[in-house]
Amino acid sequence: MGDIIYTITAVFQIFVFVITCYYAILGLFGLHRKKEVKDYTPNNKFAMIVAAHNEEVVIGQLIESMQKQDYPKELFDIYIIADNCTDKTAEIARKYDGVTVCERVNKDNRGKGYALEWMFDKLFKMDKEYDAISIFDADNLVHTDFLKEINSKMNQGYKVVQGYIDSKNPDDSWIATSYSIAFWSQNRMFQLARNNVGLSNQIGGTGFAIATETLKELGWGATCLTEDLEFTCKLVLNGEKVGWAHDAKIYDEKPLGLKQSWVQRRRWMQGFTDVASRYCVKLFKKSIKERKWYIFDAGLYVLQPFATLLIGVAAVLTFIQSNFGANIFVINDLFNNIGFQVFALIQFIITPLVLILDKKITKGFFAMFVLFSSNIFIFPLVAKGGDELFVLGVNVAFYGGFLLATFFLLGKKALFFFFRFLLYGIYTLTWIPITIQGILRKNNKEWNPTKHVRNVEIYDV
Repeated sequence: MGDIIYTITAVFQIFVFVITCYYAILGLFGLHRKKEVKDYTPNNKFAMIVAAHNEEVVIGQLIESMQKQDYPKELFDIYIIADNCTDKTAEIARKYDGVTVCERVNKDNRGKGYALEWMFDKLFKMDKEYDAISIFDADNLVHTDFLKEINSKMNQGYKVVQGYIDSKNPDDSWIATSYSIAFWSQNRMFQLARNNVGLSNQIGGTGFAIATETLKELGWGATCLTEDLEFTCKLVLNGEKVGWAHDAKIYDEKPLGLKQSWVQRRRWMQGFTDVASRYCVKLFKKSIKERKWYIFDAGLYVLQPFATLLIGVAAVLTFIQSNFGANIFVINDLFNNIGFQVFALIQFIITPLVLILDKKITKGFFAMFVLFSSNIFIFPLVAKGGDELFVLGVNVAFYGGFLLATFFLLGKKALFFFFRFLLYGIYTLTWIPITIQGILRKNNKEWNPTKHVRNVEIYDV
């Protein structure tokens, strides 16, 4: 019986390890930015659309940032959808010159996807024509170069282009910092990496543009909880790739507390599960039939909730084996001690490396991370040579020493970020129960918008 358990867990663990390695190896291609030949000729006229529900706190700052685009003023218009609003969102938006406010009231079909579909239909019936439609969330701030960079990418032939989703409040709380680290990492190791190897990127929900002809041809029809993922799948199934504009930045407000974050991420996982059930098999079939890897890669991405769940199960099996010795195969068995430590070191260092490449941390801060990672080699040696109390004391001294060193050498702000970076591991682990909830609640379509309680201007980021 023991051999059977070992064999089954070996097959499972190696399968999960292969999936993890695929994403890790692909992510390495994002460490380098290819030189791009950019064409800033303003060939496209944009409709900039914001779906807003009770966003009186932030809508003004967003509009002001949109109006400051370094792009011909006659080639973009701003539309605000006041969707089932009961506050002053529409009133505030109307105070800005050149902004068109469209109020929508529909208590049955609630949510961003429905609001966008309603607005697209209105645009298509207008006498004024647009080459592309760009979409934003109400809590965003838009960099002055956004349209210029998106236009450049569309001049290369892309029908849909996603911009770089940055954070406008990375220092507000440990949750906001964790979100920011996750998005910064994804921008490099997911989006830029796929751009570099010729795969399709993914629409990120905000800060993207769609060619009007493509939207008319395919129809929006994306009204689930992750309308961005659903439309990405439709694009890929119709032979299109989503382009990536690394310099087209939008700044997104991240949740401050764990509860708010939990609800938002659970909604994402509900939407992922829903989309996976409807598109995954179609993507895999089409990829095999047409022998196109970018379609297969899109199918793998859709399976993200299940991949997260598998990684969680693998972690539990490893924990059981490490603490109870249940004759379970663990990935450590494939490496000698040094090999596994080097593998763990690379995994730890890769995120700070991404942050320094996009200038989110300083070189001194990165050096501190590299020194801190030496614990991967030190702690196993300490554990062999002392009792539990001694090992605990060394751990406390090591972590405390690095926090103090960070404070004295790099300052208070760096200390907070270093501490929150350590908490990022907890944020990552919460994805496992959140994913389980999302899978179980797949058919719950209720939309829970994030409440915004503070405003930030473009100059602040």
